[in-house]
Amino acid sequence: MVQFSSRVAGEELGRMAHRPDARDLFPTGVARLGDTRFCVPAHWPRDHRFFAPVAGHQDPLLIAETMRQATMLVCHAELGVPLGDAFVMWELRYTTAAGHLVPADEPWDVLVEVRCSDVRRRGSGLGSMRVDFVLRRDGAVLAVCGSRISCTSAAAYQRLRGHRSTAAPVPPPPALAPGTVGRTAERDVVLGPPVAPGRWPLRLDTGHPTLFGRPNDHVPGILLLEAARQAAHATVPGFLPVTLRSDFLRYVELDRPCRIEATTTPEGVLVRAVQDGEPVFTCTLGGPA
Repeated sequence: MVQFSSRVAGEELGRMAHRPDARDLFPTGVARLGDTRFCVPAHWPRDHRFFAPVAGHQDPLLIAETMRQATMLVCHAELGVPLGDAFVMWELRYTTAAGHLVPADEPWDVLVEVRCSDVRRRGSGLGSMRVDFVLRRDGAVLAVCGSRISCTSAAAYQRLRGHRSTAAPVPPPPALAPGTVGRTAERDVVLGPPVAPGRWPLRLDTGHPTLFGRPNDHVPGILLLEAARQAAHATVPGFLPVTLRSDFLRYVELDRPCRIEATTTPEGVLVRAVQDGEPVFTCTLGGPA
């Protein structure tokens, strides 16, 4: 039986998972299984204020957000990364199936198996690594996932990005009708009215309690994933992203316009974020077979 760590709980757990609001925190503990293997139990509420059911299924982006939180928790609690250091997730992918995401009346308890590889150190600190995951529910595989991250000390990040901390965000355009992007509330819409077929301005609400759950000097990765999902839904109504492959190419700045572009492909929907004429994020989303 895995004995989960009891030394990480409450507010400390939220800080380590980079989710200070307990309503958006999914991990409930962490256990070390080996030098590079860990286990993170997580709890998905039946109704979440943002990650709500989509197209009659559990929100697949719960998988991506649970991956992100589990990674931060393992890095801080088990790999010695100080709180305050900054992370960049360069790649994120997951594969699930529509049948695995059928909602139930009760909350879900999910077990996240975490394996780190290609660990590279920068001095005594963590420089970068690959992180692979298997998510299980009731013993069955829910999703298989992977990512690549890098880590920067707080001092180095301040030198790199300190000048961006006071950048004023671009005023948000009006929101698309929520139903066209698979949402029910206007506040959760991250796309503005189309500027051309399959082209939308990115809409930033820095007061959003989940997408901007803590201060940030750039557009959060989960917001870009949500923009990709909404663009896919606007392109193929009712789209359920059961596979996702994304690359975060560089920081997406708050104070400059960003455009979201979507095209259909044999694999599903290809979404790009373009800022200053350059792609800054790409994502391929696949629907059920």
